Order: sequence, then C-alpha cells, then structure tokens
Amino acid sequence: MRHWAGRIGFWGWAVLLASSLLGCTTPRLQESGGTLGAPRLGDTEAIMEDGYRLPLHLWEPPGAVAAVAVGLHGFNDYHNAFADVGPFLARRGIALLAYDQRGFGSSEQRGIWPGSDRLVSDLRTLVGLLGGRYPDVPLYVIGESMGGAVALVMLTQHGAPPIEGLVLIAPAVWGRAQMNPVQQGVLWLLAHTLPGLEVTGRGLGIRPSDNREMLGRFSRDPLVIKDTRIDALWGVTLLMDEALASGARLQAPTLLLYGEQDQIIPKRSFCGFAEGLPRYPGGPWRIALYPQGYHMLTRDLQAQAVLQDIGSWVLNPGQDLPSGAELPAGGEPLDPLCAAGRG
Repeated sequence: MRHWAGRIGFWGWAVLLASSLLGCTTPRLQESGGTLGAPRLGDTEAIMEDGYRLPLHLWEPPGAVAAVAVGLHGFNDYHNAFADVGPFLARRGIALLAYDQRGFGSSEQRGIWPGSDRLVSDLRTLVGLLGGRYPDVPLYVIGESMGGAVALVMLTQHGAPPIEGLVLIAPAVWGRAQMNPVQQGVLWLLAHTLPGLEVTGRGLGIRPSDNREMLGRFSRDPLVIKDTRIDALWGVTLLMDEALASGARLQAPTLLLYGEQDQIIPKRSFCGFAEGLPRYPGGPWRIALYPQGYHMLTRDLQAQAVLQDIGSWVLNPGQDLPSGAELPAGGEPLDPLCAAGRG
C-alpha cells in the first residue's frame, strides 16, 4: 500500500490543480449483494446474508481436526495467498478456510471497495459458520496485511465473536496519522475528485518478497488486481486507521509477525502499533521478528520458519517458537528495530 501512496505523492501536485477543477464527488462503494437470507457455508463458496458469494478454499486434515482457522488475504490478493499455508497446517491437524474478500479475487464487483464495515461483517459471519461446522474445536483467525487489519477491527468491536487466538502477518497498520501531509492531502483530493483513476506500483522498485519465482507467478495471476482505483486506496487507508487505533483494545491472544525487510508496511508504523498494544504480565500477545523476512512472510524464501512458528503457536501456544525469532516479553521488546524511530 505504501508504494502507491508514494507514487501519488511524486506526481500528485501536478494532478491536484487539474482535478480540483472537477469538483468534489464521493468515493465509490460496492452495492449490496441483494436478497436477504441466512448465511451458509458451501464447499467452494460462502453465501452472506445479503446473497453475496465469497469464493473460498478449505484445507482439511486427513485425520482428526485439532484446530480450525479463517485466513484473510491482503489488499489486491485473494485466497490463493494461503496456498502454502493451508496444506502445511492441514498436515498438522489444523483446518484452514481462506476466502476471497469482497471486491477481490473472483468475487463480484471486483476492484470496487466494499467498505470496512462490510469486510468486518463478512469475517464475523465466516467465523460463525466455520465454528458451526467444527463445534468444540479451537478457532483462530490468521490475517495477512489488509486481512490482519480486518481481523483487528472485528476483534476489538463490542460483541466480537470469541476465538482462541489471532495470527497477524505484517498487519496493515499504516494509517493516515503516519503519512506525511502531502500523501494525506493528495490521496483525499484524488479520492474525492477522480475516484476511478487507476494507479499501479510498477517501476518503484518495491520488493514485497525475496522469492522471485513466486513473484513471477503472482504478477501473472489474473485474479491478482494490478491496477488499483484511487477510492479503493482511500478505503483501505481508512481501514488501516481503524486497525491502528484498535491495537490498544486488543485482548485476544495474538501472535504478531513482521519481517525486518518489509518494504510495504514501514517499520515506524509497525513499531507504533506494536508499542501501543496492552502491556501487562502474561499479556496476550507475542512478537516474532524475522531479520530476512519481507512483507509476504509465508511466501518468502524463509517461509518454512514462519509456517512452523504459526503451526507451533496454534497447537502449543505456551511453547517457544521453533524459529527462535520471538522477542522477549515486557520492557522494550522492539529494540533495536524501533529505537531509531524513537530517537
């Protein structure tokens, strides 16, 4: 997300004057799915209460199910983000359901921002549906990037459904408070004057992963959105605002994962979020930092270590992480990563 905003900042002032002549309009949001009814979970899709269909994939263990999880992908991605995570967890007795969030993958109104409330409502519904399919089995939520932001907002709302734990993989917490005034102003103006303008991150030299083979497949995948509407960027920025503010209210046991080479979510944003988490003895969160990790931690070249940490934490939350990447609890656990930003 940061690379698009950076590009807007580069040429935004040239567009600003021309776009201001067009007057102000409203960023577009998706229309409702239509007919109201009871939500239901199928083999390849979930039907929401408004009739909207969310494509999904369910990886199930060959034997007994020790735990279940809902997987939420990042911005412009889709459920295939968990193509390696699902089989890995299934071999360890953990069922994983990953779905295309509204406007992404092969869902309807692709590329149109659905609104944070709708994304959160869909997750709440999926948690309920999956819990109904696997009663009395510990249920987790695994959110990558934007998916982590959606999970954070849901779990810190009043009446959030009970879950056993939350895994946040490089959560999208780069809110407007951490953007410079030019980025904030240009993004707001374009979203309210040229909401349908499409931008890309091509040519900026941003590396979301060190796995070149995977990135090649990712760039050729027709279900990955390449050209992003400005109002969708505005929408995900508002979601990140909510996610950043929610950290202080997070009570669910949480495994927070971040790669020190992440070029999408700035270190200062991650540090601001992590340092704002509730702190008390035996607090509900644990943090792992991967020195060679990029944004796509579960698809990087060192993904095996990340996957092992996730599987271990879900099945044995009290044990040390296999990778040894976990930071000590209490005090200032994010030094030296965040020390420079505080200096």
